[in-house]
Amino acid sequence: MKKVLLFGDSGIDDSLAIIYGLLHPEIEIVGIVTSYGNVTKEQTTRNALYLLQLAGRTDIPVISGASLPFLNGFTAYYPEIHGAEGLGPIQPPESVASIPIHNFSLILSIVEKYKEELTIVDVGRSTSLAIALNLWKETMQSVKEIYIMSGVFLQPGNVSSIAEANAYGDPVSTRFVINQSKNLTIIPLNVTNSAVLLPTEAEYIAEHTTTPFKSLIKPIYDYYFSAYKKLNPSIKGAPLHDVVAMSAIVNPDSLQYMY
Repeated sequence: MKKVLLFGDSGIDDSLAIIYGLLHPEIEIVGIVTSYGNVTKEQTTRNALYLLQLAGRTDIPVISGASLPFLNGFTAYYPEIHGAEGLGPIQPPESVASIPIHNFSLILSIVEKYKEELTIVDVGRSTSLAIALNLWKETMQSVKEIYIMSGVFLQPGNVSSIAEANAYGDPVSTRFVINQSKNLTIIPLNVTNSAVLLPTEAEYIAEHTTTPFKSLIKPIYDYYFSAYKKLNPSIKGAPLHDVVAMSAIVNPDSLQYMY
């Protein structure tokens, strides 16, 4: 069983990664750190709370992370890809406001509790993870492994000709995390671009799932695929970037690694 502390900016593919982690029998999410990125930190926090509410797992703590990057205090959001709230056409209900949000210091408590049993997965901008590594370097380096969905190699990026969104969103923090982490695995865009979910597959999942996420899957996928279709009319499906990072921790043989 992989005990996972997940860092993310809960847009659509991040949310699908959360759903994947909640449903996978070999993954136990022990905390979710929400930050700015695809949408604002406040919106990503509501989205994470909503997913946990649907799953009946509000016992999993949601931790308030970074609001802005270190580089210049400015960030771009991507509602055209993820929707105004980060879940396509879905707006989390007001009832999520009653679920507690935890202080950043809970990260230290979680790492101290699990140490070498803990896997950290970061599928958003690396600001919050960089802060944690800076504050508690020795303790943070005691975790078993860190996976980040970040960067791109040998292909164009998705926010510029050379840059991937997570690394581009806070390159200072990305560099810090890479330099300060032990047992780090980078899952880059050139890999995740190949993890495409076809519309027929998404429809099949939505029709046949008996999970609490049944009503969510098709509308958020359709929005996400439509956004990618506008960017690339020839695309056959939507890439599930962040799901790849979550999947890699329990399916290591599904990828080839370079060291």
